[in-house]
Amino acid sequence: MIRAFDWPDLPAVATLWETTGQGVLREAELRATLAHGPDLMVVAEESTGVVGVVLGTFDGRRGWIHRLAVDPSHRRSGLATALVAEVERRLADRGAPRINLLVLPENAAALTFWQRLGYLPHPDVLCSKAV
Repeated sequence: MIRAFDWPDLPAVATLWETTGQGVLREAELRATLAHGPDLMVVAEESTGVVGVVLGTFDGRRGWIHRLAVDPSHRRSGLATALVAEVERRLADRGAPRINLLVLPENAAALTFWQRLGYLPHPDVLCSKAV
């Protein structure tokens, strides 16, 4: 079942993010992010608990997809595609004309996955600064 995230899901989501190498998002940071769109974090749940998650955000101009994770034992089952479709629908309902995401260039599997869903590399340059 695909549904909106609820706070009791947080321990399972944190474990899933750690298991998939994404690290844990601090609860305060997640609360601040979800304050602007609590329905944009979506989980996949089975009888065993949360097995997938994706976080969407909308900045008023563009939708963003962050932190897609699926339990390794549930990969290649269509779950990631279903999670993405749901967050895309929710972002479109908010008026997002475009959805962006970031993928590390060395993550060939992720690039292939996202391209299969219609996300194409864009020549933007990412700049960042530690503060």
